[in-house]
Amino acid sequence: MTGFGLRTSLTAAAVACFLVTGASGAQITATKPPSILFLCPHGAAKSVLASAYFQRAAKERGLNVRVDSAGTEPDEQVSSAVATHLTKNGYAVPIAKPRKVTSSDIASADVIISIGCDLKNLPAQPPANALRRWDEVPAPSEDFTRADDAIKKRVMDLVEELVRKQQTSR
Repeated sequence: MTGFGLRTSLTAAAVACFLVTGASGAQITATKPPSILFLCPHGAAKSVLASAYFQRAAKERGLNVRVDSAGTEPDEQVSSAVATHLTKNGYAVPIAKPRKVTSSDIASADVIISIGCDLKNLPAQPPANALRRWDEVPAPSEDFTRADDAIKKRVMDLVEELVRKQQTSR
């Protein structure tokens, strides 16, 4: 299976069936697929792994979502260890270059996953109902295998949660 773009839209039928309450409290319908934003400090490792795994798992499960990743203090490039690992395992590297999170990213995201970020200096504060913290994920530079396993598990749990929400909203 090949990778797919940074902002992923899947089947129109899945969009029509998927209904969640977004960060603003408004219901999201077929006109706007839910948006997931993965944040990590440097936008170069944890958020890149999470978005690559989430994109594939969401596609395989028929979820219609948009996926994005960013950093609070982005590095100049994606971690070479992360890029090599993803490519070796058949995933596309979902971004060409890390970028800084914007207030627009935060405002448009229905679910914001913070993976070890200091959220005090964000351009906008995420709504509490949209924010999830995965701060227990270790830095890949400290223990790549443990970080990768933790991210995969959390991503799969999130995908399954969204699948259940999709099924109950039908």
